Amino acid sequence: MKYRIWTFITAIALLAALAVTGRLAAQGNQNSKQALMQTFTVLHTFTGSPDDGAGPYSNMLLDVNGTLYGTTIFGGLYGFGTVFMLDRRGKETVLYSFTGGADGALANSNLVRDEEGNLYGATQNGGSACAASVLYGENGCGVVFKLDSSGNETVLHTFSGGTDGGFPSGMTMDHEGNIYGITSFGGNMNCSGGFWAGYGCGVVFKLDRRGNETVLYSFSGVPDGALPFSFLTIDERGNIYGAAQFGGSSPNPEVCLGNGCGVVFKLDRRGIQTVLYTFTGGADGFLPNGPLLLDFQGNLYGTSEYGGDLTCNSGSGCGVVFKLDRRGIQTVLHSFTGGADGAIPEVGMTWDLEGNLLGTAAYGGDLTCNAGAGCGVVFKLDRKNRETVLHTFSGLADGAFPTAIVTVDPQGNLYSDTLAGGDLSCGTPYAPSGCGVVFKIKP
Repeated sequence: MKYRIWTFITAIALLAALAVTGRLAAQGNQNSKQALMQTFTVLHTFTGSPDDGAGPYSNMLLDVNGTLYGTTIFGGLYGFGTVFMLDRRGKETVLYSFTGGADGALANSNLVRDEEGNLYGATQNGGSACAASVLYGENGCGVVFKLDSSGNETVLHTFSGGTDGGFPSGMTMDHEGNIYGITSFGGNMNCSGGFWAGYGCGVVFKLDRRGNETVLYSFSGVPDGALPFSFLTIDERGNIYGAAQFGGSSPNPEVCLGNGCGVVFKLDRRGIQTVLYTFTGGADGFLPNGPLLLDFQGNLYGTSEYGGDLTCNSGSGCGVVFKLDRRGIQTVLHSFTGGADGAIPEVGMTWDLEGNLLGTAAYGGDLTCNAGAGCGVVFKLDRKNRETVLHTFSGLADGAFPTAIVTVDPQGNLYSDTLAGGDLSCGTPYAPSGCGVVFKIKP
């Protein structure tokens, strides 16, 4: 948790309470096995300012030519992050360096692409001074941006930290070119409970192709959730599914830091929200995240960062993989032990070509790394819920702390990145030991 970047304010709260870089449970998982015949390759090692980015945090976009596009939260010419491109040979091009001003700062978002080849993403800070000055200082409440094929950036929306939201992350685009996303704060400034009181519980928003924002839903904390997670899932009818990491149940000082344990929600086309499941912080999980995977039967699959096996991580748990059926019945498919199987999956999963679930856990794995907390793993969960570890990070040249979704190409190769590791002479405020890598796993 020492190197976690979720939001500045919640990172501080959770750092103090959970101390994840203290020892996790040191046991292995007998249901986990190490994959054989996997080929792991580092495609790019980030070196930081001024020539390169540092600290990739979100999943990458893969085009039909095998080119990867992504963002970094630090590095670049001005130290406020980059948009980068990586070709099939691993050659990197920095497409844009954020200045930290009106154009944005700390790009923590994935990218989406339209039919003309323009890229869209979000930065968690920058823009203009905003109402939530206690949270963000003079760094602004973030922007949604467009980057054309010539590297010209256009800011589509600057968040105020008020009813329109603040601190955006995660982009989803529909077939008409509209962008959907969330903000962690802003919206309903009178929302209930938790450390977010007075700052808003976050919103789901839509931006049309001209940059006009519509707030589709503002969270109120109880019972609908607070601080929605970055990624949204949209079905063929236009319903939106997502996770709010806190809120849901009434705050209880004994559970989930007194802030509620989070919910899975559905938002229909009329803007009516339905809570599909409220987490308890026990075996079922705490701090759910996404993107949520939706199968043909209407079941949802996701992960939570904490909860599960409460013998792990000083009673807070090391996270779970869960399934939620159409009736709202939750099944835990895997509880992380903090050992060889991993700990604390900070982002959701994807499917491989055979229907297995693929994901990353930011910690666990090799417990000789990171003072006994581990540097993370890439894992696969098959249809019988058997976990296979595809790669265990050492914290050295291969990277450390994977915090992004795995991307799969048509040949079944896996791509993702790590927040740290790689070039250990480079560092960021969140990961002093390395600026991260982009990697490939060939099955």
